[in-house]
Amino acid sequence: MIATLKGFSQQLVSVNGIKINAVTGGSGPPILLLHGWPETWWGWHSAMPLLAEHFSVVAIDLRGAGFSDCPLDGYDKATMARDAHEVMVALGHEHYAVCGHDIGGMVALPQATSYREAVTHLAVLDVPLPGWTEWEASTAKLWHFSFHMNRDLPERLIHGREYEYISTFMAERFYDHNTFDPADIDIYAKAMALPGRTRGGMEWYRTLPVDHTAALEYKKQPLEIPVLGLGGDQRFGGQMVPMLKEFASNVTGGPIARSSHYLAEERPDEVATALIEFLTAT
Repeated sequence: MIATLKGFSQQLVSVNGIKINAVTGGSGPPILLLHGWPETWWGWHSAMPLLAEHFSVVAIDLRGAGFSDCPLDGYDKATMARDAHEVMVALGHEHYAVCGHDIGGMVALPQATSYREAVTHLAVLDVPLPGWTEWEASTAKLWHFSFHMNRDLPERLIHGREYEYISTFMAERFYDHNTFDPADIDIYAKAMALPGRTRGGMEWYRTLPVDHTAALEYKKQPLEIPVLGLGGDQRFGGQMVPMLKEFASNVTGGPIARSSHYLAEERPDEVATALIEFLTAT
């Protein structure tokens, strides 16, 4: 199940009372990549070599996923943002850009807000953010939010069926199925089957009411750093920029054509190009 990527190395970094799995490679200004559900750092594997030509790339498994620890608590996005920030500090990166997809985007926002002296650029990919004025209306249409927030039930139903659940879940959120690789799904399924990881992923959703309340406070002091919002033209692409403008004053971005939710896997070249242009323009 161990996924490896040529030119990159993995290590466990002790931060915030737990150990976080970090995958590093490349050289140049640092960028941190945060994955979403039901993925691990491997969700970025197609874009990472392209980014590593320009940047020192760090991709982590969020707490509760992959080879990172899955403690009983600490799944609010502010705590997860502290995990991610402390990883970068431990690796010697005092200033860095952060890019988050899906749940990772929900972590990246409080990270940029809480560690303003460290985060130079913020990119968020295809996700409704807690604190957004359309948060309740948007998430009410996403059946898995309410399902995953149930206590214990998702773990019992998914146990032993990780591949079936993840493959169906992700297939519904791909536009170009030529990019849907069963081998990648197997990596995510085996990672989720590790002890505690299904629960860890469900806890990301169970903290969302707390995250929403916290995010309302972020809006009182908008970010001034450059912010990029990208989404699939078949998913949240048209909403990313106006949504992020509620949290920041300098926002660019928009939809990526012929893509749905999993941008870095469906359209890694376009995602990497957009990030490179974004990070080198300012």
